[in-house]
Amino acid sequence: MNEVEKPPAVALDSLGCKLNQAEIQQLARQLEAAGYRLVTPSDKSDIYVLNTCSVTHVADRKSRHLLRLARRRNPSARLIAIGCYAHRAPAELARIEGVELVLGNDRKMNLLKLLGLPQKTGKIASVTSGSHAPRRTRAFIKVQDGCKNFCAYCIVPFLRSRLQNVPPEEVTDLVRSLVAGDYHEVVLTGTEIGSYESSGVNLEGLIRRILADTLMPRLRLSSLQPHHVSPSLVGLWQDARLCPHFHLSLQSGSDGVLKRMKRSYKSAGYRKTVELIRQSVPDVAVTSDVIVGFPGETNTEFHQTLDFCREMQFARIHVFPFSPRPATEAASMPDRVPANIVKERVGRMLTLAQESSKTFHEHFIGKTLEVLWEQSSDNVWSGLTGNYIKVYSRSNKDLTNLVTPVKLLRHYRDGVFGEF
Repeated sequence: MNEVEKPPAVALDSLGCKLNQAEIQQLARQLEAAGYRLVTPSDKSDIYVLNTCSVTHVADRKSRHLLRLARRRNPSARLIAIGCYAHRAPAELARIEGVELVLGNDRKMNLLKLLGLPQKTGKIASVTSGSHAPRRTRAFIKVQDGCKNFCAYCIVPFLRSRLQNVPPEEVTDLVRSLVAGDYHEVVLTGTEIGSYESSGVNLEGLIRRILADTLMPRLRLSSLQPHHVSPSLVGLWQDARLCPHFHLSLQSGSDGVLKRMKRSYKSAGYRKTVELIRQSVPDVAVTSDVIVGFPGETNTEFHQTLDFCREMQFARIHVFPFSPRPATEAASMPDRVPANIVKERVGRMLTLAQESSKTFHEHFIGKTLEVLWEQSSDNVWSGLTGNYIKVYSRSNKDLTNLVTPVKLLRHYRDGVFGEF
């Protein structure tokens, strides 16, 4: 590549969890360091890379749709499918017209090499000037990967079986570089970050190091399992830089369903964890995931989940209908809940989720909170508070990546409308 050649334009796209977002950001950093231009998925690109998800059949379908959409937008672009769906069923994705390369989780971080792209380039134009890539506000960092729990419904241990932990010094070095790059928030992600351990440093120790060795204004954790939450871990939230937000996987509020799911806790233990968090962290948001219609779920068990979620008063609930995944134990379980009943239960759980979120937001109407602004549409900006409230406000200014105090006024869309 010489001085007058333009580097290829690369569009990076991702589905699914925050771990997938962390990996796509890691690839973006590699591409930028190598001198390639990053553009948005809707822009014209020479290469389109999709980090796929396969946690449900809907995620599979979305992955196929995005690859076909990319083909229609840019018929000459090289299409690359990576990630969990690519790991599980590479032949399915390879059959999609235009898909040139399919890389599973064990190969995807070698993307540049496998694409035949040079790791280092000559003198080229800066990737930041003239790039159509969106300006970033929050950084997702993968600190851990791999799971061997084999919950009955979950395909992830089959797709991310290799246990990996990023050394703490690498994590802190990256956080420091992100601070220098004007990021205001880092989200630590992993398949099961509560099990993080590297060189004798566990998750609590890693957080302590980040707080002591970096000036990152905000540090947020992705999903935790209830049994990984301890009083000493929660005690770290005395540092205001830790976002008052815990995402605790629930999946069901029925002990019978939890047992069939092979989860490692009961509802009583989960309740105690939430109580510990709320007693220790002011204004904290506790969010969760719930699976509706797991095989054998009775009407009584569904109502146990509904009642438990109502009791927990979650700030946000992600609701999923049960999706049988290949090779998992639940895929062959009898007593499937009829589709019409699953649909009705999902509707009821979503209604509760909306009510619960609105109730949480009401506690902060009239208060002023710090908001990290991320994006806008028609001069209506949206961003997040430390406790994960989505805030909207109108402004003609470019607020991208700014943190400002905002007074929360009223419910709006899926969050709250505020004013400066």
